[in-house]
Amino acid sequence: MTTTPNALDLESPADRFLSHAIELIERLRTDEAANIVAAARLIANTLIAKRTVHVFGTGHSHMMAEELFYRAGGLVNVRPLLFDGLMLHSSAPLSTSLERLPGLAAALLGDHPISAGDVLIVASNSGSNAVTSELVQLVIANGVPVIALTSLNHATSSSARPTAFPRLHELATVVIDNGGRVGDAAVDISGIDKPVSATSTVIGSAILNAVMAEAIQLAVNEGVIPDVYESSNTSSGDATNHKFTTREAVV
Repeated sequence: MTTTPNALDLESPADRFLSHAIELIERLRTDEAANIVAAARLIANTLIAKRTVHVFGTGHSHMMAEELFYRAGGLVNVRPLLFDGLMLHSSAPLSTSLERLPGLAAALLGDHPISAGDVLIVASNSGSNAVTSELVQLVIANGVPVIALTSLNHATSSSARPTAFPRLHELATVVIDNGGRVGDAAVDISGIDKPVSATSTVIGSAILNAVMAEAIQLAVNEGVIPDVYESSNTSSGDATNHKFTTREAVV
C-alpha cells in the first residue's frame, strides 16, 4: 500500500529544489537589499507623481508582468506590456523568433506608449534578446527609468547564447539579480543529462512583491495612498475592485 510521507526526504530532488529556492530568497535579503530599495524608490516616485508602472517580459518572463497585474494586494496603477506573439501559448518557436527580431520593440511602444514620469520593469533571465534590449534603450532615451530582473550568472557566462545587442543588465537603471544558475534549471536528476526545475519565476515573483511592498510604504510615508486591489474571492472584493475595473482602468 502506498503511503503519503509527512515530510520530504532530505536531499530528495523536491527537497533540493525547495532548499535552493529558499537560499536564493535569503540571498535577496542580503546581496540584493540595496537594489530592491532603489527599485522601490523609483516605483514610489512614479506613484507619487500619479504616473504608471509598466512591466514587460518575453517567453516565461511575461508571467512577471501578469504577476503584478490585477492582483490581490497589487497596485491598480500597473500596465503590463503583453503581446501574444511573445508568449508561448500560440507557438513557442514563434515566440523565440519574435523576441530576437530587431525593430519589434519600436512597434510595441507605438501601441503601448511609455513616457517620462513612468517606470518600466523588465524581466529577462538571460537579458540577451533584441526586443528587450531595444525596448530598454528606447524608453531610457525618453527619460524613463528601467528596473531589470535578470540572472547575472547567466548573462555574464561564456555559455550564454551570443548576442549583438547590449544585455539588460548593461542598460537598466537598477538591476536586481535573481541569482539563478546558467540555463535557469537548478536540480540534477540521476539518470538524465540535463538539470530540471527553473528558479527564475519563483524568485522573480518574490523580488517583485518585495519591491512593491517597499514602494507602497515609501509612497504612504510621503502622504500618497496608492489604489490596491482586493481579492475578488473575498466577500468585499467585488465591491472594492469595481471602481478600478473599467476598461480605462485596466488597459
